[in-house]
Amino acid sequence: MSLASRYVMGTGIVIGALVFTLIALLTPVQKFGGRSAAAATSAADDDGAGILSTAFGPLTPQDRDFVRKVRLAGLWELPAGRQAQQRGTRPMVRTAGMHLVEGHTELDRRVIEVGQALGVDLPDRPSDQQQDWLDQLDRAQGAQYERLFVQLLRRAHGKVFALVAQVRAQTRNSMVRALATDANTTVLDHITVLEDSGLVDFDGLADASPAPSTVSRSTK
Repeated sequence: MSLASRYVMGTGIVIGALVFTLIALLTPVQKFGGRSAAAATSAADDDGAGILSTAFGPLTPQDRDFVRKVRLAGLWELPAGRQAQQRGTRPMVRTAGMHLVEGHTELDRRVIEVGQALGVDLPDRPSDQQQDWLDQLDRAQGAQYERLFVQLLRRAHGKVFALVAQVRAQTRNSMVRALATDANTTVLDHITVLEDSGLVDFDGLADASPAPSTVSRSTK
């Protein structure tokens, strides 16, 4: 084999090795990072506005969805907290209601400020599911009411806790990041006081578990 042929073959091997290495390096990023980004986008309600430029950094569909969900949380958890303060017979249930009212009063003030600053339209009434939860609480009586209140609120807070962490880690918008930090503190406080009631059915928190309305009527 001539020198020129060996040179061409050697060059081809080097180029092939470089291409293989590049593919190996890129594959994990596409497989895991890309999939995570796609999962995050699909998990959020996309309003179709895309990524917007603001004075506080890029504003993604996930960011806007998070801001709206913080507002939605207050629209049903505030009245639920007030109701628990009035109807709860256990001191810890009334305490949990007080924490809900105090936490979401402040968080609601913050989310309205963020919505106005970022131009995000906010809901003014609970979702159909949240209204159904409030209706369930209205119909419940006695010990059933307290167990239902704790289970509904603990389950809802557990779901939003994961969303808060995801947005806090991923957002590039400083106002959304600050809101997520405040929400994280508030949600963790509410989870703690709800669990302190001793009424949480942890087996019933899973997605596949029966609806909270089937919580046992027995007292602890």
